[in-house]
Amino acid sequence: MGVKGLYSLLEGKQIYEGIHFRDSKLVVDGINLAHILYNKADLDQNHGGEYLAFQAEVQAFFKALAICQIKAKVVIDGGSGPSDIKLDQGMDLQRTRVKNIPDALKGEKMGFYALFTTTVFEETLNSMKVPLVRCFGEADGQLAALARDLYCPVLSGDTDLYIYNFRGGVLPLDQFQWDSVKPNGARSYISCKRYTMSRFCNLYKIDHQLLPVFAALAGNDYVNLRDVKWASYVPAGSPTMKFRTASLVGLLSWLGARTDRTTEDTLTAALALIPNISQQARTEMRTEVQNAMLEYRLPSSSLRRSFSEGTVPPLPPEIWSRVPEWVRVSLARGDLGANILDYDILVHRRKFLRIQVEGSDRQSSNLTSRPIRQVMYGLLLGQRGGEVEEWDRVGLELIGVKVQPLVQGAAQTLSLVSPPQVGLPTPLAG
Repeated sequence: MGVKGLYSLLEGKQIYEGIHFRDSKLVVDGINLAHILYNKADLDQNHGGEYLAFQAEVQAFFKALAICQIKAKVVIDGGSGPSDIKLDQGMDLQRTRVKNIPDALKGEKMGFYALFTTTVFEETLNSMKVPLVRCFGEADGQLAALARDLYCPVLSGDTDLYIYNFRGGVLPLDQFQWDSVKPNGARSYISCKRYTMSRFCNLYKIDHQLLPVFAALAGNDYVNLRDVKWASYVPAGSPTMKFRTASLVGLLSWLGARTDRTTEDTLTAALALIPNISQQARTEMRTEVQNAMLEYRLPSSSLRRSFSEGTVPPLPPEIWSRVPEWVRVSLARGDLGANILDYDILVHRRKFLRIQVEGSDRQSSNLTSRPIRQVMYGLLLGQRGGEVEEWDRVGLELIGVKVQPLVQGAAQTLSLVSPPQVGLPTPLAG
């Protein structure tokens, strides 16, 4: 995810600062770290996973941080959030996974993370007493806001974080050499690189206030304006580069020449470059880009108190009223899986099911657990909650199917309030 092509653009540039990282706080992008650790360990992706080996990798990582006196605070992404702005990208990702099934069946590693990767990651952190909070929704803004409040960097591989304005910067995960700790007694350290917005802006001579415009126009997770020939703005005499890189360089050059304008003036000028488009379409495009830009506005941090006082991250009022406190607290601590409380279900009445490596000529194995999910939908939405659209594969196609929440029979006696009050069964005599 992130700003497409940005990481490749910055490779080889004098933008990353080499540092010896030690004796510091660190905000960690939990989902990103879990996936990268699983990949780096070269563990099985296609046959159910290797969880014991993965647990050992996670333990080794956080032990390395402790040796260097690095105090990590791990933030887990909670899903898409109330905004539906990432829907197209989510659909594309699911379709790609479905299309990759035949290659995975031949033994190729195609990015199918084992089903319980995140669960094992959270359980391991809880057992090690590593501070952990799960957001209810998209975590990028909260990661940046927490790092701002704690005056420390974020450890992540997500270039969306390169756009947020906070001093601590980003430590790219693939350059964080945690498995090669430099021992020096109480001054042991981890060699790594640090990205800061100021170095980026100085390199490309762009006003930092225009970075959200850059990210939106470049085509990040949300918007892609493919019709503008940004490559035509590459400075004369520049070396030959790939099309995507040339487009980003041209866009940055174009923006750099407009640093005396407001973001709204710059956006108006950019949209005027789109050829053969109606005024209505241009207005709709402007709204899309503005919404994408808003994603990079630093929010007030709701997580600092979550870590220091154990408070639960906020939920929208319409969701808060449906979810009892024990569920909110358990989810925030990572004691319950994210599937229990899903923004897509509560707000959008939609559920993307995990695509698994299995024979595409057979029915999806997710059908087996549909009755259980129907009961869960009933618990979350109630009798008048409406249908939930489940997205799963049929053959090698991604298909949406309307599913009715189950609120009948024994399910009518169930409530999210009641599970903590249920006593253990009495053992049978004899």
